[in-house]
Amino acid sequence: MAVALDRIRVGSAPDSWGVWFPDDPQQVPWQRFLDEVAEAGYSWIELGPYGYLPTDAARLTDEVNRRNLKVSAGTIFCGLHRGPSEWDATWEQVSRVAALTRDMGAKHLVVIPSFWRDDKTAEILEAPELTTEQWGHLTRGMERLGREVRDTYGLDIVVHPHADTHIDTEEHVERFLDSTDSDLVNLCLDTGHYAYCGGDSVKLIETYGERIGYLHLKQVDPDVLADVVKNEIPFGPAVQRGVMCEPPAGVPELGPVLTAAQKLGVDLFAIVEQDMYPCEPDKPLPIAVRTRRFLRSCGA
Repeated sequence: MAVALDRIRVGSAPDSWGVWFPDDPQQVPWQRFLDEVAEAGYSWIELGPYGYLPTDAARLTDEVNRRNLKVSAGTIFCGLHRGPSEWDATWEQVSRVAALTRDMGAKHLVVIPSFWRDDKTAEILEAPELTTEQWGHLTRGMERLGREVRDTYGLDIVVHPHADTHIDTEEHVERFLDSTDSDLVNLCLDTGHYAYCGGDSVKLIETYGERIGYLHLKQVDPDVLADVVKNEIPFGPAVQRGVMCEPPAGVPELGPVLTAAQKLGVDLFAIVEQDMYPCEPDKPLPIAVRTRRFLRSCGA
């Protein structure tokens, strides 16, 4: 019998319904996402790309309440490694997302670093390695963001290591954590992205447990990933090849990850995020139902 993971709060996100953009004809309408995520047995959701779900808090509250759903987090992208000149544009985006996140009763803002490689065209936008000066901009900028978001909106930021960004591999993630204040900045560990970039999620949880503030549950297909790495395929086309697969078919094993997270002794969100952009509109719901069943078998 699986260990009861009573500190883990499971949810899903628009990403698992093939949603990457606020508005895109290839994506399911937001009403269908809300209907189906509730039907699949989840009670927590993320906002997804700002503007996909209604941005009026009163309307969105009515929509989620009618489906017995609650919001766990909002998400922003930022390029703070570029220095203080990025702050105003970053804060303009943050203020919109953080206000809605707060008004929905959530406590977390997921922060994803900007891509160094275009996830559609593979165009190299910036060097994949940061200079020492850029690392300084990144860490100080994230600490400032953590302080300002907490003081203004009462939210905690959780930084999301992500493929094709500057916070991706074990080396980069550990450098980032070692260079930032745990009172201001913690981590959204995405098990799929970390495996995609060669990291071991269980090891990270066991080593940096006090910095794990949030989880995204995801798996990669090792065979597809090997081809992606060999041919230097960017993240967007890799997703279209199915690099992020339905659990439990891929890596890492989610049972040990959840058990390691439970041992931290803190309440953690674990939000399923199976990248599937673009996908057929009827594909996500059956996968979501099976994934929820699988996570219950793990005790979550």
